[in-house]
Amino acid sequence: MKKKYALIGTGGRAIFFYGALAKDFSETSRLVAFCDTNQTRMDYANKLLRDRFNHPEVPTYKSHEFEKMILREQPDAVIVTTIDRTHHTYIVKAMELGCDVISEKPMTVDQEKCQEILDAVKRTGKQLRVTFNYRYAPHNTKIRELIMNRAIGDVHSVHFEWLLNTEHGADYFRRWHRDKRNSGGLLVHKSTHHFDLVNFWLGSRPQTVYAQGSLMFYGKENAEKRGVTEFYSRTRGSGIAKNDPFALDLEKSPQLKGLYADAEHEDGYYRDQSVFGDGISIEDTMGVLVRYKNKAIMTYSLNCYMPWEGFQVNINGSKGRIEMKIVEKSYVNSGGKKEDEGALQTKSIKVIPMFGEAYEADIVEGAGGHGGGDPVMLNDIFGVPAEDPYKRAASHIDGAMSILTGIAGNVSMSTGLPVNVDDLVKF
Repeated sequence: MKKKYALIGTGGRAIFFYGALAKDFSETSRLVAFCDTNQTRMDYANKLLRDRFNHPEVPTYKSHEFEKMILREQPDAVIVTTIDRTHHTYIVKAMELGCDVISEKPMTVDQEKCQEILDAVKRTGKQLRVTFNYRYAPHNTKIRELIMNRAIGDVHSVHFEWLLNTEHGADYFRRWHRDKRNSGGLLVHKSTHHFDLVNFWLGSRPQTVYAQGSLMFYGKENAEKRGVTEFYSRTRGSGIAKNDPFALDLEKSPQLKGLYADAEHEDGYYRDQSVFGDGISIEDTMGVLVRYKNKAIMTYSLNCYMPWEGFQVNINGSKGRIEMKIVEKSYVNSGGKKEDEGALQTKSIKVIPMFGEAYEADIVEGAGGHGGGDPVMLNDIFGVPAEDPYKRAASHIDGAMSILTGIAGNVSMSTGLPVNVDDLVKF
């Protein structure tokens, strides 16, 4: 019998899931409904289902009809791809109504909402999966394999540097993520991927976190310091924006136009806000120090206005060192093909034994986003999963442990003090 799925939150990230259900997993899975605050956006999602994926349209429900949708459509699982601050609302409600849940990362944005989710899982006995597709990227799986096979012995320290460029990085400052109440800031929304990778690689969890961060590039005040004198609130209708390389023209992408420009009359959400406007409450420059339960330490940095996109990781162990550098293609969410998200330009993993010759690790890439990792994860969720020696499927515990590093980082930034992660929630 096919498993039935309903999806809430039909923005850009949702296409990744309902497109896969319609195109690749129709033999095992069935999409039964959309739910959103915005009818125009749901209508556009149905148009994509029909025109792009040759799939029948599905019933639509407004967000206040979420319970009605579940009672009427009887899904086995709900896919949550709403804005981050509402994840917990739909996760908890879906489980209480008898559904399993698949949640886009981050699972939620603060410790109180995280506790609500953990309590609901325990109370209802339902399953919650968090979609960490970076685990499935072949280069990231290779790091897990090397550490599992003790290529460098016991891991003692990790230096992890993530660079977001002036296209993808800027995009977080155009949209709802720019308000920390919505996203938890980028230490939660974006870095949850990176903190999860380290938990996954080390087979451990964070113990103590200390962080510093500021808004140092984006925002009106920073632009003024650099001598900018002309400002605008959004690209659409602005002559000033035509000379700004950071401006996003929604009309140039049919998908961005359909999802956002054509839908903004319903809820006043502007997808093309100026990254040099007021009202930005998230940081763009962050540094974090983490001690793990297994005594390993990590130094981590995230910068959101770099000339290239990707990351560098150096892992030091008792028998050597791993050096990884990944350069990713530039990407704007919903502005292109989903296969381009996390797609690689260059990749390198060098293993340097303490007493031996350095060598490049073999990485077998596949078709699809994140070096071929996305199709593997989607099959893991919607298809017939193959046996996985790396245990990449992420539970609610994995989801909690990844965000708690960032949440602890937010607490640390506000207090100036290190934070004990075990003090934030009770498992």
